[in-house]
Amino acid sequence: MEKGHSFNVVAGQEQNRSVWLVTVSGVDVPGITAELTGILARHEVEIIDLSQAVVQRLLSLSFLYAADFSRGDANLVVQDLIAKATDLDLKLDFKQVDLGSAGGGMASPVHHYAVTLIAEKVSAKALHAVTLELAQWQLNIDVIKKLSENQFGCVELLVSSSVGVDELALRKSLLLIAKDQQVDIALQAEGLYRRAKRLVVLDMDSTLIQGEVIDELAREKGVFAEVAAITHQAMHGEMDYDESLRLRCALLQGLQSSDLLRVYDKIEVTPGAEDLIRALKRLGYKVAVISGGFTFVADRLKERLGIDFAYANTLEMHDQIVTGRVLSPIVNAQRKADLLEAIAQQEKIVLDQVIAIGDGENDLLMLEKAGLGIAFNAKPLVRERADLAYSQKNLRSILYLLGLSGRDVAQAVQSQL
Repeated sequence: MEKGHSFNVVAGQEQNRSVWLVTVSGVDVPGITAELTGILARHEVEIIDLSQAVVQRLLSLSFLYAADFSRGDANLVVQDLIAKATDLDLKLDFKQVDLGSAGGGMASPVHHYAVTLIAEKVSAKALHAVTLELAQWQLNIDVIKKLSENQFGCVELLVSSSVGVDELALRKSLLLIAKDQQVDIALQAEGLYRRAKRLVVLDMDSTLIQGEVIDELAREKGVFAEVAAITHQAMHGEMDYDESLRLRCALLQGLQSSDLLRVYDKIEVTPGAEDLIRALKRLGYKVAVISGGFTFVADRLKERLGIDFAYANTLEMHDQIVTGRVLSPIVNAQRKADLLEAIAQQEKIVLDQVIAIGDGENDLLMLEKAGLGIAFNAKPLVRERADLAYSQKNLRSILYLLGLSGRDVAQAVQSQL
């Protein structure tokens, strides 16, 4: 247990006090904590710190307390604890602690972070690589918690430091580990806003849904190669996004509303997206889609999934036929960021309480605007600049980044609104 900063609560060991660290382990059964804290209460000791964890019904309970000699022999507390542990078939270790030398002179932690590892199965190598990196950054591990319910698929580390941390450099180091160990690693400031997110904004194409709608429309019209060539130019900086969109939409002229509906019917929602949105809504979040795709898809998904806001580009139609023009304003990178901020202001939500999820370079400004920007199976540049590069195929596990356990997630997903 790495808990060095726990001793900072007391400035030092006073003349009439002795301070003890007691650790109890064994098979967990109801009532153990009550029995042991009952002894502490009877002797009127001061509890300084307390930590308990249960792994596969094996208990580890540690507490730090101060006993006052003026009330009698402080050793009696330890004797009673040993006797009770023996009765309960528990192992008990104890030692007297000098707070002044053990930690009383250390500065209190002022920087707190949550580091979350997510994979199909988090390996020992991945966990070792991350904990070793944290140690090199002088980050103390205060709590380690498995969040996933069955497999060891998600683990959260709460860490702290009394010195400043270059978060950008640390995030880059963790990104290298993530790539090498095939695990997603999120670094978040641990505080009020991490567990008090209120708005989640998703890109649509290749994020909320699989594939790109404009590609499917191009296939329907028989102009996929021409549209793909323009997309390639835009992706390589050879063409402005707005211009590329107008040129691609011009190639769709003549499509009928029935063609659009046929494309919509082929769309597959990304695995876990429905669970994610259902859970978020159950927890009181607002959910928005801000997309460079098209309203005829975004609006239908809004109704189908219970999304609160949907913004996308509008293909101009005349007599149920696509004219080849896209109406202004175009939802480009800047407008995505502006819309995110506008929704947050409308709902009186600070940006630190916003999560944005996207995959493309036109999502970057939106990801950077949000308190937590998640690059979802994204291109290298987006992965490098986002708060989290997320390579899992299922959107549901993003709920772990809110500090929810697997049990919490299951309950939120299964609950009816």
